[in-house]
Amino acid sequence: MKHVLLTGANGFVGKVLLETLLAAGYRVSCASTAPHPSPRADFEQIKLDIRDAMACVAALERTKPTHIIHLAAISHVPTSFRDPLLTWNTNVLGSLNLLEAIKQQASDAFVVFASSSEVYGEAFKAGIALDENSPCLPMNPYAASKLAAELAFEQYFKQGIRGVIVRPFNHIGVGQSPDFVTASFARQIALIECGKQAPIMQVGNLEACRDFLDVHDVCAAYLQLLEFSEVQTYPRIFNVASGHACKIREVLDELISQSSASISVELDPQRLRPSDIPVAAGNCDRIHDVLSWQPKISLKETLALLLAEWRLRVVTER
Repeated sequence: MKHVLLTGANGFVGKVLLETLLAAGYRVSCASTAPHPSPRADFEQIKLDIRDAMACVAALERTKPTHIIHLAAISHVPTSFRDPLLTWNTNVLGSLNLLEAIKQQASDAFVVFASSSEVYGEAFKAGIALDENSPCLPMNPYAASKLAAELAFEQYFKQGIRGVIVRPFNHIGVGQSPDFVTASFARQIALIECGKQAPIMQVGNLEACRDFLDVHDVCAAYLQLLEFSEVQTYPRIFNVASGHACKIREVLDELISQSSASISVELDPQRLRPSDIPVAAGNCDRIHDVLSWQPKISLKETLALLLAEWRLRVVTER
């Protein structure tokens, strides 16, 4: 049976990807720093901090996976500004620890490394959907650390490790932290609806345009990318994107339209990012042409599910 080691399994994407992998018939070992919130008999749990090199070696020696999907990272951009050392230690040195462990204990395993569209940075100022050959000009510590980790993976690929690098664009959905924009909007609307917040939405830059994807579509792409373990020649880097940019204001308007509450909007300067860019969209021709992957879930549907989730969650919030 094909056996996937999934790092960052307790994260927003990891939880969805676990279900995707199990449904596809994979045996899964979930690696994270804390126990899975819903332990079950159909997957293995491994306590692992990727910053610990010896622990990485021990985990790979014990599991001997055929495939690895590396999600574990500090992925919140404001956190990367507040704590760049934690970000680099986790995203770069942690990836190097994992790569060394793969080289020593599971050299035949196929690796999918989840980087980020943030690596393109200033290149987005061209105002077009960027493809995988676009320059990488990171504008924050998170993006810089992801690009550095990409370079590490490229070096190990040259040494014989097999795998791909993916650059997912903004993926959203049920279970995401309210530190991220769509979940923040949905949570605030739900709080307003139940009387726990004044009918005023606190927002950041609404004019920025972003390429939004449902997290299930992103996980479907990761699943398809595992198929490259069966072939000899394949591209090394893939965007996972819709190819279309949507204004943050349009996202907010759609969520508000799904509520019967009377809601006003107010700019919160604390929510403005120091390196914000006007438009960030990805060209997804490569993954479409090679794997026939394309997004299937509409933004409207994703936002409706997100709002429904937060309506349930805020009832128990204090």
